[in-house]
Amino acid sequence: MKEIIIHNQVSLKVIRGDITKCKADIIVNAANTSLLGGGGVDGAIHKAGGPAILAECVQIRNRQGGCPVGEAVYTTAGQLQADYVIHTVGPVWNRGQQEPELLGRCYRNTLALARSLNCTSIAFPNISTGIYRFPKPKAAEIAIGEVLSFIRTHMGIAEIQFVCFDEENYRIYADKLSDCH
Repeated sequence: MKEIIIHNQVSLKVIRGDITKCKADIIVNAANTSLLGGGGVDGAIHKAGGPAILAECVQIRNRQGGCPVGEAVYTTAGQLQADYVIHTVGPVWNRGQQEPELLGRCYRNTLALARSLNCTSIAFPNISTGIYRFPKPKAAEIAIGEVLSFIRTHMGIAEIQFVCFDEENYRIYADKLSDCH
């Protein structure tokens, strides 16, 4: 684990592991627009959290038709060690035209929603870097940049974890976080 304490005494951590095992007020799900589960982290969160997450996702889907790319919604965390799951839909990489802005919106909207829920800790996966093929170094740069921007202007969140399932993402995030200190 790599940890730094920065502006406003916020702890930023990079962890290599399984996000479904994290203890945080909020676990972030890299969802798809249907909100009905899928592969990767999305499937793992739905499986570990149990049927309550899917039930609330279905309610959201029925109410608003899913979740657009770059947006965020929340549900119960079910059986996870969290209060909520925030579902955000990252962009599929397609030559980098609009994808960086859309990925940035995922982080901004998720952090704003977390703040509105009065949460103090949040665990992020590596959004869009799996089957959506977003280049990992660019995704890490956007994630860390958005988080730093947010914590410089907002109080309340005390701990932010970047939970990396694979060693490559872990190294990228740890290196980029070291550059921030």
